[in-house]
Amino acid sequence: MAESSQERIGLIAGNGKFPLLVLDAARSKGMQVVVAAIKEETFPEIEQHGGAAVHWLSLGELSRLIETFKSEGVTRAIMAGQVKHKQIFSSIKPDWRLAKLLLSLRTRNTDSLIGAITKVLADEGITLMSSTALLEPMLAGEGVLTQRAPSDSEQTSITYGRAVAHHLSRFDIGQTVVIAEAACIAVEAMEGTDATILRAGEIMKSPSLGGAPSTLSRALTVVKVAKPNQDMRFDVPVVGLKTIETMKQAGATCLALDAGRCLLLDKESLLSAANEAGICIVAETPVSHIPHHSV
Repeated sequence: MAESSQERIGLIAGNGKFPLLVLDAARSKGMQVVVAAIKEETFPEIEQHGGAAVHWLSLGELSRLIETFKSEGVTRAIMAGQVKHKQIFSSIKPDWRLAKLLLSLRTRNTDSLIGAITKVLADEGITLMSSTALLEPMLAGEGVLTQRAPSDSEQTSITYGRAVAHHLSRFDIGQTVVIAEAACIAVEAMEGTDATILRAGEIMKSPSLGGAPSTLSRALTVVKVAKPNQDMRFDVPVVGLKTIETMKQAGATCLALDAGRCLLLDKESLLSAANEAGICIVAETPVSHIPHHSV
């Protein structure tokens, strides 16, 4: 296929390996990729990954992002990789376009911000595609994904944790909760999933909880869900090898996910590491409505 006839897409790259996988998948399909790499987040190795055109820009440079894609003839783009929430709302130095957008937000959360950016891009003729469009095989399938199924105690924690997490995710607070024996130990906020898991581990290693001796099992169950109306164009739940390593460190024995709405990075290695550590991973199809009495 001639270079000029290749489809050209944009990649807005955050941190982690997710953008590198998208880049590989796009190029395997004969696409040309123009990368907008975020200086504060993107792994430097993206420069040597597949020969794509890489443009480095800061998190707050929305106008420059648009100008870059327009000059490269990009009309479709994918957003892949995490941008730390605290970066968005505390470290960001917005240009005039982003500053105007931030002032217009009714709520200062990730969904409202990226949703507004998506609309600005669309108004400029740049359509944001699903971030999983090229990575469908990496989405968690339904059922038990590891050698071990959840124990009765873990299943009880999963059921409770799902109800808690789905209610919280409606407010875009966080998508992960950590449970022990149907008690909520930690809830994710802006610190991210790994920090939440580690915090739960530290709490359970403490000789007491809230000043009283702990009667809870030290084994933790991690529940990570998609939002009720998850926009698959951005902020899709992702787990990888680091998640398993973090769970081992925190003493977590079970990971519950939403089937079809969570990406498993390095899937084979991830499942192998989980099996070796005796960690169960299970994915369930999310329900559209959780009764209030479930929590």
